[in-house]
Amino acid sequence: MNVTINDSWKSHLATEFNQPYFLSLAEFVKTEYKTHQCFPPGKEIFAAFDYCSFNDLKVVIIGQDPYHGVGQANGLCFSVHDGISHPPSLINIFKELEKDLGIPYPKSGNLSKWAKQGVLLLNATLTVRNSQAGSHQNRGWEQFTDTVISIISKEKEKVVFLLWGNYAKQKNKLIDITKHHVLTAGHPSPLSANRGLWFGNKHFSKTNFLLEQDGLLQIDWSL
Repeated sequence: MNVTINDSWKSHLATEFNQPYFLSLAEFVKTEYKTHQCFPPGKEIFAAFDYCSFNDLKVVIIGQDPYHGVGQANGLCFSVHDGISHPPSLINIFKELEKDLGIPYPKSGNLSKWAKQGVLLLNATLTVRNSQAGSHQNRGWEQFTDTVISIISKEKEKVVFLLWGNYAKQKNKLIDITKHHVLTAGHPSPLSANRGLWFGNKHFSKTNFLLEQDGLLQIDWSL
């Protein structure tokens, strides 16, 4: 796996790419992509970093695993390519967006417009086998993405972290809450949303309020 990542991240992550765990992870991912159908496509594994530069970053949304259906994953958590049916979690995200800000339900599930405005759409695990959820967990990706969150916490300030669901909420321990904002809610998956843990969180309007309070440009959440 040749790591090609946005230049703005290189100085912050260069040493990580030479760590023994990452070299082992890279070999594992190379072999997996050669011997199985894996997602997202190789060139999109680091898309979250390519679309959202370190300098522009002001919001972080943490997912767990890439979508494992053909054509779905595009390297941004919860996002799918244009023309792909919206998975259930994304449907609930868009329903909340519509309730919160009155933004009409979008046709496209591609969230790259958010990423380009400084929203890091980070999955904890960046790759997966076709139809095998969680198949690349506990191979080193989580160590890498935990380091990313820690670096953001240490080297940035006034970032809004959106932690949706119990898995994402565990990342709270990596964040310095004295200089960042943390908003938590249930996961947007139907299981959680139907138990009343997702809808009504108003995270999109709350994020923009916090950004405005800190003198930063708000996110245009429309797609």
